[in-house]
Amino acid sequence: MGLLLLLTSTLLFSSFHSGTALNADLKITSVDLSVEPSDEVSRGTNVTLRCKGKVLTSRMDALIRVYTISKDDVVIYNKTTSSSEDFLYHLPEARVSNNGKYRCRMHMMGEEMGSQAVRLSVTGMSTPILQLSKAIVTEGEAVNATCLAPGETGSILFNFYDGSKDIDKMGQSSNPVMFRPKGVGDHVIRCSYSVFVMPDKFSSPQSNAVNLTVKELSVGPVLTISPQDNVYEGDALKITCSVNDSMKDYPDALLLLSQGDTLLNSGNTFVHANWIVQATGPELNVVCRLYVRSAEKVAMKTVSVTELFSVPILQMSPSEVFQGDSIRLTCTSRILSYDKLGGEPLIYRLESLTDNMTQANGIFVFKAKKIDFNYTCTVVAKGIKKKSNVLAINPKVPVSAPKISVHGSAILGKELNISCLSETGTPPITYTLWKNNKQDNTVVVQEFHKPAMFTVLVSEPEQLHEYFCRASNGNREPELSDKLRTAVIVPMTKAYLMVLPTSGDISEGHSVTLICSFTGTPPVTVGWYRESDSNSLNLTTTKINTTSYTFILSKKHSDKYYCKAQNRANFVESNRVELEVGMAKWKKLLISGTVILVVSSLVMMGCVLFIRSRRGRVQREPVSVWSSRKPETGSDDEISTASNDPEVEYTEVVHPRSEDPTRSPLRKGTDTVYSELQNSLQGEFTSIKPKTHYLPFIDMSQIIQFNSILFI
Repeated sequence: MGLLLLLTSTLLFSSFHSGTALNADLKITSVDLSVEPSDEVSRGTNVTLRCKGKVLTSRMDALIRVYTISKDDVVIYNKTTSSSEDFLYHLPEARVSNNGKYRCRMHMMGEEMGSQAVRLSVTGMSTPILQLSKAIVTEGEAVNATCLAPGETGSILFNFYDGSKDIDKMGQSSNPVMFRPKGVGDHVIRCSYSVFVMPDKFSSPQSNAVNLTVKELSVGPVLTISPQDNVYEGDALKITCSVNDSMKDYPDALLLLSQGDTLLNSGNTFVHANWIVQATGPELNVVCRLYVRSAEKVAMKTVSVTELFSVPILQMSPSEVFQGDSIRLTCTSRILSYDKLGGEPLIYRLESLTDNMTQANGIFVFKAKKIDFNYTCTVVAKGIKKKSNVLAINPKVPVSAPKISVHGSAILGKELNISCLSETGTPPITYTLWKNNKQDNTVVVQEFHKPAMFTVLVSEPEQLHEYFCRASNGNREPELSDKLRTAVIVPMTKAYLMVLPTSGDISEGHSVTLICSFTGTPPVTVGWYRESDSNSLNLTTTKINTTSYTFILSKKHSDKYYCKAQNRANFVESNRVELEVGMAKWKKLLISGTVILVVSSLVMMGCVLFIRSRRGRVQREPVSVWSSRKPETGSDDEISTASNDPEVEYTEVVHPRSEDPTRSPLRKGTDTVYSELQNSLQGEFTSIKPKTHYLPFIDMSQIIQFNSILFI
C-alpha cells in the first residue's frame, strides 16, 4: 500500500512539473467563429467573420496573437495583433464565389487552437450582358461576341447559344469570342456564365437576346452532265463543275466534284471530269460543292444507269461436299444488255485458283481441298469489272466405320447403355442403332468425337449380340459397325451349401468339406461363413459354378454354416447347415475303458472284502470311519482279538466329492482310484494296484453311489 501511494505521488509531481515546463502562465481555452449577419445571405451583402478566442493567463503585458482564416482548408488571410478584442474578417458585397467552409485558428506563445468550420452560403447572381460586333453578316462571315458578368468574381466560364442550340464556342473571361453562324436568315444569340466553387458549380440566367441576320452568298456552283439520259455502264460522261460569278471577291473558294463517296476532281473556279460509268445502283448522284470560308453551296444531279451485266453470283454443286470429292463452281451474271455488249464476251475468273482446275464459260471444276476455303469470281466486259459474293466451302471429313461397345456392365434384366462412335467425321453425325436389321433408335451428335448413347433392356443373354450401329454425316453411303460382342452377366439367383461327409460320426480331428454350388455368370467370389461370426472363414474366386472349402474339426466348430456367392451383378446366400461336432473316438474309448476298469476293480475289491469279512473270527461292528492307526487297547475281548489276528493297515476312504472325511465311510483308498482315473483321462494311464485291506464291513450302496459319480 505504501509503494502504491509513493508511485502515485511521483506521477502527479512529474505531471505537474511537465505542464509548467510547456507554458505555465498561458492557456487558450476556446476559439469560436461566427458569421454576421447570417451564414445564409443574398448577393451584395456585407459579411463579417468574427473570430473570438478565450485565453487564461497570469501575465500583465500585452500578448501577441496570430489569427489565420482559411476557406475550404486553404489559407486566405493571416493577421498578427496584440489586441485582445475579437478578430474581424470582412467580405464586402459577398458573391457566390465566397461560398464555402471557413475556419479560424489562433496562435499565441506556442499555444494553438482552431475553431469549428462554418459554412457561408451566398445566393443570387447578376444577369449577363451580350454584345455582338455585327448585326448583319454574309454566309461564312465571322462574328465577335462578348459576354459580361457584372460584379462577379472567381472562376467563370461563358456559354453562347444560337436559339436553342449551343454555339460551339466557350470563353473563360470577358474577352470577345469569334464564331460563324450557320444558315441563312435571322438568328437570336444569347449567353450565360457559370461560377465554379469546387466541388459546386453555380449557373447564371441567360443574357439579353441579340438578333443577327445572315445573308446568302450571291454566288453558287453550276453542275453540267453529258449525256444525262439513256446511260449504260461503261459509257463516258462529261461532267463540269463551276461557279456563277467571277469570284473576284472570294479568292479562297473551293470546288469539289464527287459521285457517292468517290472524289472525281477539285479546283477553285472550274472543275472538269471524264468519268466511265459503273453502276452501283439504278441511279447515280453527282454532286458539285462550293466552299467559301465556312459557307457551303451544293449542286446535285441524278443520272439513271442501265447495267451492262449484273453482279455475278458464285454457286457450288453439289451443295455438300467431302474432302477429295469433285466440286463444281458456277459464276454467272443473270442480267445482260446484249445490244450494248455488241457480242463482246464476258470474261470470268476465279480469284482463288486451285490445282488441276478445269474452266469454261464461268464453270470451274476441281477436287475439294482438305481445308476450309473462301472463293470469289469476277466478270469483266468493256472495262467494267464486277466481283461476286464470297462463297465459303467447308469440305466434310467422311465418317469412319463406327465402333459399338457397352458403356459399363451388361447385366441380364437391367437397362444398359450402348455407345456408338466414329473416330473421324465432320459433325453433325447421325447414329442409328439396329437390332436384327430393324432400326431401333436414332441420335444426332453435334460435337466432334462425342459418342451416341442408346439405352436398351436385355432380357436374354444372346439378345445383345443382335445389335449394331450405322453412322452417316452426309449424302454418302453410311458406315456400319460390327455386331456387338459383349458378355452378358447373368445375376446370381441361388446358392446351395452341402457338407461332406453327409452322414456318420462328425467328430473332433476329422476333416469336413463345405461345397457351395450356385448359378450366375463367373467370375464368382465365394465366401464361407458361420452364423456366430460375421467374418468369412475363407474367400475364393472361381470361374465354375461350384467350389469347396475343407478344414479340420474341433469342438468349437459346432455352429450353423452358409456360403455367399457374388458376381458383378449381385450376391446370394445359401441355406444354413448345422454341424454338431462330437468327441474324438480315442477319447470315448479311453473314457469307456477307464470306467470299465474302475468299476471292475471296485467290484472285485468289494467281493474280496466281503469274503474276508465272512471268514473273520471276530464279528465287528460296522464303522463309518476307518483309521490308519492300530486299534488301541480296550476291553479284554478286543485285546484278545487283536492278539490273534495279523496286523491290518486300515485306510480311511472319503467320498471324492466330500470335503468332510467324517461324513463318508470311504477316504484314502478311493482317493487313490479317483486320482488314477483323472490321470487316465489326460492320457497318462496308470494301472490301478489297490493295496490289500482288511475291512470288517463295507456298505454296497456307497460303492454304487461312487460309481455313479465316476460316470458323471
